[in-house]
Amino acid sequence: TTMSSLPHALEIDPESSLQFTITRDPATDGSDGSSRCTMTLRHPGHTKGYLAFKVKTTQPRRYLVRPNQGIVAPNSSETVSILLVDKDRQVLYSTYERLGQSALDHSKDKFLVQSCAVSDDFSAKFQNEPRMGGEGGQYKKELVEELTAMWNKASSDSNLPVYNKKLHVRHVVDTGANAAAVKGGGGTNNGAASSSLPASFQEGVDKRNNADKMSPEQLTDEVASLRRKYDELVAFSVNLTAERDILNNTLEQTKRDLNREMATRTALEKQGLKVGSRSQDSRSNKSSGGVSAKTLLIVVFVACLSAIRATNSGSLDVLGSVPVIGGMLGFDSSSTEQPARVVLSDEL
Repeated sequence: TTMSSLPHALEIDPESSLQFTITRDPATDGSDGSSRCTMTLRHPGHTKGYLAFKVKTTQPRRYLVRPNQGIVAPNSSETVSILLVDKDRQVLYSTYERLGQSALDHSKDKFLVQSCAVSDDFSAKFQNEPRMGGEGGQYKKELVEELTAMWNKASSDSNLPVYNKKLHVRHVVDTGANAAAVKGGGGTNNGAASSSLPASFQEGVDKRNNADKMSPEQLTDEVASLRRKYDELVAFSVNLTAERDILNNTLEQTKRDLNREMATRTALEKQGLKVGSRSQDSRSNKSSGGVSAKTLLIVVFVACLSAIRATNSGSLDVLGSVPVIGGMLGFDSSSTEQPARVVLSDEL
């Protein structure tokens, strides 16, 4: 696929890998960018609209990317600076000292550069807007939030074409710079106060104390060095802000999950109480509406006693006149007026 067939794709330099040169102490060897890599994103001009970009990495705590997102005008470019955190630089150099360069040749770190087209209304918000640290710096907070929201929407919208380009990472140790650093710093130790300070900090103090003896070229170099350190601090603060936002989002999500779990548990407990009360009511209704066997036996016994008493007193003769009931009870209709009452009483 050619770049002309992908109008939303940015040209990326370097194309396939990013190389970070590691030295023993890049702050004191006089070199710049020993643990830094730059990447150029160029708008090829295949479309008249602006292109948005976003840079991701598999190791966000190891690399500081500045800027990590933005927009590029047609036929213009954006330079992205990637700084290797000093702590990880020291770890990588320690690995090199123990195992050699081969231990660094198979790094699993990767970068992903994404780009997509944006509308004219969206790109107009970024035109002529000042940026932190000048050209190549971060946009103001409101624009950064709008870019983040746009990329979140783009990731969920399958109809929006997004160009993805993966780049591998290579870590290379500069042995020549190491030797020079060791040689240049091997014989200086000015007392306990100097030995207690980091070498880079002590060097800066010495330079500032001798500022009146510096030439204009040296002063220019010192200002440029301070500028680089300031840019690194700004990039580090931006990375800390991003990590803080990630932690805040994780905390909010955890709170929502906890509230949802508590609500579900409360609903289940309420539902269990309702079922228990219903079953208890049904048991009480059954116990109140039914007749126990004991009660039934008492009723039958009382009825028998009443029948015996009524028979002895002759109160049941009236039932003999009833056609059906009299026959069932053994009364003779023809002799109802005979003194059979005395015979029944004698038999009883």
